[in-house]
Amino acid sequence: MKRFLALLLAVLLLGGCTPKEPQESRYQATFLALFDTVTTIVGYAPSEEAFSATAEAIHDDLESYHQLFDIYNTYPGVVNLKTLNETAGKAPVKVDKKIMELLAFCREVYDATSGKVNIAMGSVLQLWHEAREDGIADPANAKLPEEAALTEAAKHTDLSQLILDEEAGTVYYADPEMTLDVGAIAKGYALEQVCKTAPEGLLISVGGNVRATGAKPDGGSWVVGIQNPTGEEGYLHTLEVQDISVVTSGDYQRYYTVDGVSYHHIIDPETLYPGRMWRAVTVLCPDSGLADGLSTALFLLPQPEGQALLDKFGCEALWVDSENNLHYSPGFRDYIRT
Repeated sequence: MKRFLALLLAVLLLGGCTPKEPQESRYQATFLALFDTVTTIVGYAPSEEAFSATAEAIHDDLESYHQLFDIYNTYPGVVNLKTLNETAGKAPVKVDKKIMELLAFCREVYDATSGKVNIAMGSVLQLWHEAREDGIADPANAKLPEEAALTEAAKHTDLSQLILDEEAGTVYYADPEMTLDVGAIAKGYALEQVCKTAPEGLLISVGGNVRATGAKPDGGSWVVGIQNPTGEEGYLHTLEVQDISVVTSGDYQRYYTVDGVSYHHIIDPETLYPGRMWRAVTVLCPDSGLADGLSTALFLLPQPEGQALLDKFGCEALWVDSENNLHYSPGFRDYIRT
């Protein structure tokens, strides 16, 4: 049989023709509920039905992570982070392995960033969240969180008070006033876990956390645009990517205005106020969860300290400063298309 196939191939080549590969078309699926943002999946498949099956499977995987990592809503039969924030300060709570693995990863990111990415900041972030929601709903009466309230909340942000018993599969808050907020990491982390089993050759975006699972079927790269934080038309750059993630943290995404000053959602654990060093930071990293954490950390750090973090993990970044000047890590330009 092998000899027959070899002879057939030789005849086809000599005859000036080659076996035809299955034709694949480009498809896109969009979902609106995952992680309270827009999720887009782009890929190639021999039919719409085949692509839809792939997209639905990815959606279902992401939905599982969304429900587990949600700090605002409960779901039937699901012990999630909202459950932990309400009960883990009283006694250890048995959790899904996905939560345990996320919290262990968040602890690693905390250590790597010297506390700049701290999921135990929940009580502080909640004050900013409430002030921002009120300010957006009623701009004329927008206010900052009370200084005393921020100071009191900051007393309950010690991540060492998070007790993970991996053998028992339980989580306990030694400080019952501590609350977790995994917003700086959860989307990227969930996306990375899903991409580990997703087919190659997809481009997936979860609220702007972009992950390519490989090249296009023809071997070409995906093109990803970096938004201009000024809101102007066009991109700062377009990038060519294959098996890598692109994650941006910026001051233009979630914010409100008080007395003519804009206050965004990326809070510095040291000052308890929004970071002012950069307008945006885009990170390129093979791991989407790590990219998510690094983009937050670099947003709050001077460029030399941020570059040291990038060097540690072999990642690249683009910084946009307060005057909209661009600063690049040494290898970032290798990905630039325009």
